[in-house]
Order: sequence, then C-alpha cells, then structure tokens
Amino acid sequence: MKNGKAVYVAGKMDKKGATAYGRYNNTLMSTGWGILEIRAGYGALKKNHDLMYAAGFLEGVFTARQIYQNYMNLKPVAVPQSRPKLEEKLRRYFQKNDEWVRGMISKHSSGDPYWRHVAYIMAQFDGLYDGYKSVADMNKSWPNDVFVVQMLNGIGDVIDLAKALEPESWPDYAHMSHSELLKYVNARGHCSALIKVTGAYEDMFMSHSSWFMYAATMRIFKHYHFNVLDPQTSIKEMSFSSYPGFLESLDDFYLMDNSLVLLQTTNSVYNQSLYKLVQPASVLAWQRVRVANMMASTGKEWTQVFAKFNSGTYNNQYMVIDLKKIHLGQSIDDNALWVVEQIPGLVVGEDQTPTLRTGYWPSYNVPFYESVYNQSGYPDFVKKHGTDFSYQLAPRAKIFRRDQGKVVDMTTMKAIMRYNDYKTDPYSEGQPCNAICCRGDLGEDPAPFGCFDTKVSDYKMALLRQAFVMNGPTLGTGLKPFSWTGPFKNTSHVGLPTTYDFDWVPTRPLL
Repeated sequence: MKNGKAVYVAGKMDKKGATAYGRYNNTLMSTGWGILEIRAGYGALKKNHDLMYAAGFLEGVFTARQIYQNYMNLKPVAVPQSRPKLEEKLRRYFQKNDEWVRGMISKHSSGDPYWRHVAYIMAQFDGLYDGYKSVADMNKSWPNDVFVVQMLNGIGDVIDLAKALEPESWPDYAHMSHSELLKYVNARGHCSALIKVTGAYEDMFMSHSSWFMYAATMRIFKHYHFNVLDPQTSIKEMSFSSYPGFLESLDDFYLMDNSLVLLQTTNSVYNQSLYKLVQPASVLAWQRVRVANMMASTGKEWTQVFAKFNSGTYNNQYMVIDLKKIHLGQSIDDNALWVVEQIPGLVVGEDQTPTLRTGYWPSYNVPFYESVYNQSGYPDFVKKHGTDFSYQLAPRAKIFRRDQGKVVDMTTMKAIMRYNDYKTDPYSEGQPCNAICCRGDLGEDPAPFGCFDTKVSDYKMALLRQAFVMNGPTLGTGLKPFSWTGPFKNTSHVGLPTTYDFDWVPTRPLL
C-alpha cells in the first residue's frame, strides 16, 4: 500500500516490505482445487484497514479470471432468465444495504468493536473489487461493476432475498408431487455435515459435503494470515473452502487458529410471512460469519456476535466446534459444540455437547431447534407432505443414524460423507438425492445439481488447519462420473473441468 492505494508486483515475495503477499496455484483442472494463500500485515507495521484492503486487492488480482468465470456460471443461477426484474431488485437491495452498513461503520466503528470488525471485512471487500477491476478493465468483455462481487459474496443471501423481493415467486407446494417437492427442496438445500467422535474419544472427525448447482464447482481452498492488531480480534489465521470472488466459505468449512472449527448446512423456510422481516438495514450472513470468526473465542461468543443485525438471509444451521474443550482419550467438556440456527427475526444457539458425547452430531438441512422448526412452517409441511421432510425421519437422518457407527478412522469418515447407494439402500427409496451425497443429475427429472464436494479433517489436523478435500459429484456405489459433455452441455460451465473424477487432495498452510 502506498498513499492509500495498492500497487501489485508480480513474481516478487517481499515478506518484509509488502503490506500483503501470497500465491495462488490454479490447479482446478488437475486436482479439482485451486490453492490460495495470503499473508497481510507481517512486513513493516501497517494499519488494520490497509492490510485488509491489500489482502483483498491481492486476491482480486490473483483470481480475476476465475472471478469472471464464476460470475458467468452463477449469475444464471442467482438471476434466472425467467425472472427478468430480479437483477435490478437485487442491485437496489445491495446498494441500500451497502449504504446502511457503511453509514453504521462511519457512526460507530471508532468506539464499537463490532462495527470496527465489519469495517475490516468491508475494507477487504473493497480491495477485492478494486483488484478484480484492475484486471477486468483490461478485458473489455468482462463485467466490471461492483455487482459482480456483491452477487458472488451474497450468493447464499440471494437464496432468500429472491423470495423476499419477489413474493410472487413462492412455490405452490400444495400442488407439487412428492418427487417434485424432493427435487425443489434438494436443489435449494445446501449440504450434509457430520461431527463424529469415536467410542473412547480416541479421535474426532469433522466433515462437510456441499450441495448446490454443479456450475458452482470452481473451488479454491484459501489460507488467510491477517495480522490485525486489535484487542477484540481473536484470530490471525484461518483456512477454509471457498470460491473465486468469495471472501467467505459459503459451504461453510472453516479451520481457525483459535481452535474453533465451523460447519454449516442450509435450512428451508416454508413460512412465507417471515420474509417480510428481511430489510436492507441489516448485516448480510456472509459478513456476520466473517465478523463472528474474527471476534469469537468460544461457541457462545460466536453465537452472540453472529446474532447481531440478523439479515434473515441464508438461513442456516451452524456448528461451532471448540477443540480447546476436547481432550482425546479423556473427556469432552461442556461448550465443545454450539449449534446455532437462524431464520428471519430469530437466532437460536445453545450448547449441544451432551449430544456430541453420545457419538455424533448430524446436519442435513432441517432445523433442530423446536422454535426454529415451528416458526419455519415444518409441522404443517410435514403433516401435508410426509416425514421425509421432518427432523427425525428425513432420509439422511436415517442414514446417518444407521451408519455413523461404522466411522472408525479417516477412511470410513470419507466414505460416509461421499455415500450414495440410492439404487439399493431402502432409506433412499430409489431417489439419488435421498443420500448423504446427492446426485440430482441422475434423477427422474435430471438437472445438474447435488453434492459436489467434500472436506474432512480430524482433531490433530484441524489444529494445524489441515484437511482432505475432494471436488466433484460423488461416484457413490458404482455411479458414473459427472461430465458436462452430456445433456447439460448448454449449462454455463466456463472454466470448469469437463469430467469430475478427482481424488482426495491434502491441503495445509505453507507460507
């Protein structure tokens, strides 16, 4: 940073003088993952705002081409052609939200640690956009307005914003068949997650498998080292699964140097009236996750920070694991696992360690807390459409309950998180998305969506921010690899692999 502006120098790792330095290996085509690592604020003493901006700028320059490609692939998902007015509504919402957030920063960041940390995230966001734009301006066909990075970072929030901004788009659940309902819910459900402790607490495994459109398979595993000098900042280093143009995980899968691990799955909301509470005067979910990660040292603290200024968008179940509370071979202390759920107008978080002590915690896109479950409209929905949509008897609930006892090591943990034997498993009922790892492209009405990656770590690996990661729809039990050369070749997949047949990739911070 010089005189408030970022200057990018390629090929030079200036560890003492640079505000930020790092490297990006774009190995997506060979391994399924790119690897990005950035260190900021470790050279000459730098202001927190400058180092966050510089880190964002560097990432924007490094990944500019992939940001453009990811935007081209995800925009049709976020803003389908069938909804021509949605993009302008989203642009206005993001603008109003941005103005409100920056106004709050201006008023409160000097004295309020929360808004000071929101300011850090926004500085990184501004740097990301400026870094991307510095490259996009040289490629005249690339879009270069701020909506590119607003939409990408807010893609999870858009899931709910689209319903709030266009209430008429609400699906007619009453007239859908069971298979149509399953397809609709599974295409919008995000992820399976499992936390597993072995019988005598010899080890603990944490894993997450993302569900979304296969157009989103442009994966980057990121390692951030940000030397923010603030008494309320709890971390300096964070490793997480992510995508080009995202400053968050979205999945979520975070390994942090304060011994916290974060996982997440997305819950459906069937109560349309809740979306009246969605307003621009709030902090988007992706921003609140990043702020909570920066400020919290415990699951309870994470919950308290995350709950502030609830946007009611990207309504998820978050699992915050505190490895400081876990003593292998001995005990699991209270507050080792906090589970947090959000819907518009409500955030609930409590210690769920007693359940974890029994062996496992599963997560599969259905709310756990009764208040969230009821307010989201699940009781009536389950009464009308069956127990496949309930917390206790959802297909993945049954499969996790039956098979989690088979997890005894890393190999078996990997296996359960990639599991799909829909042709013979009675709990799958012949449906390829009634499995831990969905294959929506193999259903009766096939579409390119489903479970497209898996990340897994164990106790010792997580402390070192290490993981095994795999990109691509599961091969399950005898399933064919997914390929864009098939019936989905006209779906936008710019810059993506043609066929997904990748192996596990180990990742760890190196700088």
